[in-house]
Amino acid sequence: MPKTPWSLALDADPTAPVFLQIARAVERDVRRGRLFPGQRLPGARTLARTLGVHRNTVVAAIAELAAQGWVRSAPARGTWVESSLPLDGAHRLPGRRVPGLSALGGPLGAPPAFLGDRELTRAGDVMHLSAGTPDPRLFPVELIARTWRRVVRRSGKRLLEYGDPAGSAPLRRALAQLAADVRGVPATAENVVVTRGSQMALELLARAVVSPGDTVAVEALGYRPAWEALQLAGARLAPIPVDGEGLDVSALEALARRHAVRAVYVTPHHQFPTTVTMSAARRLALLALARRHRLLVIEDDYDHEFHYEGRPVHPLLAADEAGVVAYVGTLSKVLAPGLRLGFVIAPTALAARLARLRAVTDRQGDHPMEATVAELLEEGELQRHVRKMRVTYQRRRDALVAALRAQLGDTLAFDVPAGGISLWARLARPLSLDGWLSRARREGVSVAAGATYRFDGQEPRAVRLVFARYTERELERAVATLARVAR
Repeated sequence: MPKTPWSLALDADPTAPVFLQIARAVERDVRRGRLFPGQRLPGARTLARTLGVHRNTVVAAIAELAAQGWVRSAPARGTWVESSLPLDGAHRLPGRRVPGLSALGGPLGAPPAFLGDRELTRAGDVMHLSAGTPDPRLFPVELIARTWRRVVRRSGKRLLEYGDPAGSAPLRRALAQLAADVRGVPATAENVVVTRGSQMALELLARAVVSPGDTVAVEALGYRPAWEALQLAGARLAPIPVDGEGLDVSALEALARRHAVRAVYVTPHHQFPTTVTMSAARRLALLALARRHRLLVIEDDYDHEFHYEGRPVHPLLAADEAGVVAYVGTLSKVLAPGLRLGFVIAPTALAARLARLRAVTDRQGDHPMEATVAELLEEGELQRHVRKMRVTYQRRRDALVAALRAQLGDTLAFDVPAGGISLWARLARPLSLDGWLSRARREGVSVAAGATYRFDGQEPRAVRLVFARYTERELERAVATLARVAR
């Protein structure tokens, strides 16, 4: 195997992405005491040259290590082993093993895409154009606070006691009604389980349906935290290509003929991160395939409310007559991620199993807040807030598109997204993507490279630009910075 200057041996498992092999090898050497807290690592170019890999692969490995807290990096200065790591005995860290992980390589950890979200709290002078969060300035603080006080005064004694682990009954009824009215889904409160954000929903689904060794298909260009939740349940992940019509269902069919596939995780409404909407033909083909092979479709509809061209496409669940779809939704994009409100709509038996698992994990959610949001839904206040945000985000999308065309038209190629809160852009001319983004970060604009979203960690020479968080003027300023450093 290739060696680094301190004889870093990569895993012998060729199925694991190379950047994960590198990250795990560095973590292993830190645990063994071969690397010390505060020790500086060789530069990315040096490591890439020594290991015989592309520099972007090493950059992805460093981002993975930073996300898990093993190293810290400073632009243009270098990377060091995190100095605050606890030592155990002779420079060894306490061991950590997670049972039941597949040969595809253990937990992926918090992905590079989430670095920006965490940095938002400590680097206010940096604009994070890849942080998939709404604008906190639009959060209806007074409305929420006023409704919460009214709900707690009226029903506080009941709401502050133990309740249903599936979520408060009023919110489950309100979400079922919303699903029926807006998303075309015939659901009742018994089909709904409220969770602390969509990530808990994905984790509960993984635990409910996956046994160690099960094959689960995922989009090859997609959402890494979902992959991690599935892997932690013991799934062997099989990446399926994505193109201009969404998930390649014919490739999934070929996989299902060769192996038993337990489930497929998919983002059909606005594919993450490309924002492509799955074509009608593929939606029908996917449901038919799921019926034939009895595999579960985990449908993540993370931003259904934000569709700007025509009406939103109904979820797969709306056409599911065989009970093969579990639908994951979230209120984080319409309210705020800090409220931690997600939900699952699933067949009754699966919903009941999710509630039992929820009781073991978290006992129950925040019932006073759930009752507050239920009241906002029943009174139509939340729907009015969503309509305002939709108009605001469409204006921000249009401002970003105009700025990119005017200032980076020769550098980035993209399709205008019909919905969502982000834009996927591909490099249209020879340019060092890593160098460009590093210079932009030093100038106060942080953008995640496309490798963040690729299952194999390879660089597609693309970037994801989120427009929801910033005003039109702020977006124009950010694009001006990107254009300046690109020149």
